[in-house]
Amino acid sequence: MAKYLLKRLAFGIFSIVAVVAIVMVMVYSLMDRNLIFANDPTYSKMSNNNKVTYKYGKWEEYGYLDYVSYADYINELVANGEIDETTKSAVIGIGKTEANDSASAKEYINKFIENYESQGYTIQRLDAIMLGPKKYADGGQPQLFAYKDVPLGSRMLAYFSRLISVDNINTAKGDVGERGITFTLYDPVYGGEKFAPAIIGNGTQHKYLLYVNSKFPYIHQNIVTINLGTSYSVNKGIDVFTTMTLTQGSYVKSTVLYPTGAVEESADDLHSAVYAQNSLASNPMNATRFTDDYTNVATVKSGLSKMGYSFVIGVISVIIAYFLGLPLGVLMARKKDKLVDKMGTIYIVFISAVPSLAYIFLFKAIGGSVFGLPTTFDMESTSKWIYVLPIISLALPSVANLMKWMRRYMIDQMNSDYVKFARSGGLTEGEIFTKHIMKNAAIPIIHGIPGSVLGALTGAIITERVYVVPGAGNLLTQAINRYDNGVIVGVTLFYATLSVISIILGDILMSMVDPRISFSTKDR
Repeated sequence: MAKYLLKRLAFGIFSIVAVVAIVMVMVYSLMDRNLIFANDPTYSKMSNNNKVTYKYGKWEEYGYLDYVSYADYINELVANGEIDETTKSAVIGIGKTEANDSASAKEYINKFIENYESQGYTIQRLDAIMLGPKKYADGGQPQLFAYKDVPLGSRMLAYFSRLISVDNINTAKGDVGERGITFTLYDPVYGGEKFAPAIIGNGTQHKYLLYVNSKFPYIHQNIVTINLGTSYSVNKGIDVFTTMTLTQGSYVKSTVLYPTGAVEESADDLHSAVYAQNSLASNPMNATRFTDDYTNVATVKSGLSKMGYSFVIGVISVIIAYFLGLPLGVLMARKKDKLVDKMGTIYIVFISAVPSLAYIFLFKAIGGSVFGLPTTFDMESTSKWIYVLPIISLALPSVANLMKWMRRYMIDQMNSDYVKFARSGGLTEGEIFTKHIMKNAAIPIIHGIPGSVLGALTGAIITERVYVVPGAGNLLTQAINRYDNGVIVGVTLFYATLSVISIILGDILMSMVDPRISFSTKDR
């Protein structure tokens, strides 16, 4: 078993890397990179040379290329101590054209060009665009920069190298005092009076590395962070995994005891405190609440995360589907060619033939007009009825699929030789069905259970969009529409990983219910 799992895992990892590589080729090479500016209001307002440099800066931000301006080069020389501020002032400006460069600037311009051309960069100089002898056109200032496309291999290496980060006492930059980790049984967030174990860091990115509270799963950690990639438009500046797991809805205020002893009615979640250099000195309000630079906190909200909503709706629909689909499939097989079987076949054909968007709208119309059920999801609503129609819309197609395959597997087993031997041995039809046929027919169905459960985390794109469910299902479509490459790659990696895990778990589950299946090899 162990050898098989390692082999499966290795192949799964290879598959994940291959899928991510294909997606990266598609979004970074096959798609027109100019499309990312289609919904960029800043880009549309810019003109002339400034518009060009903004474009290259954004391409670097989106991971297409490395971009270095001449000004960045000069500032780097100052930071490295190679030139002083006086020299910087004399050489950082370039002329309207190359012929107008000052003698002192020419020296460093040539160094800039030689340095980056030797590294394979392309140098581009944009001459000034003038409205008159001394007046620049809007955005017409001269520009000098170097750029180089990022190779796929380098991009993938950089992406996977920062995929998982482990917090440590050297993560935070700047003077944080004595770096270290402390353990307490009485969390300061609760005034040091409530028994709540916590591990607190200083010099770490997160103040609370491990803590306990009353929310599932009760023990929470910030030591290991998954970085699927930064969003540039869907949820600007936020990592994809954080976007999927961050709670949504309105703020939930409670009495918060801040480290300084200040007590306020606030939605701040002190357990989420992240280091922000010099934030204590630069913001007087922070000084009244915090005693160190761990001032960047998230807020407590009333709703679930995108993944949370998708998972709740998805798992309930899976339970309903198996609870209804398997018994109905068995009943159809036992009553083959009779009324029950024909009615079930009509339902299966209907679900298979009608486009999913059509029957989802049909269920929505019937549920809303006939039964008065909510047809639009509302995070602020306390009614559980808002979940009914999305769950039904997800469950009914799965019910049909399970009915179809369970019926097929049952009928295949009914025609097997061992069933004939069982009948000749005196077993009743009920015993044959329950002890033999059902058990064997269910084995292929069982393989799909982990995939169905884990698939709930990814959400259902069409269902969530129709019922306006704030889940993870339409995150990928939003990213594609907005050309958000970070989200596209991150969500693809997430989906691919869940697929590999579900296949492995399905194999393990099959081996547990069927003694004939063994993943170990025997010596002959």
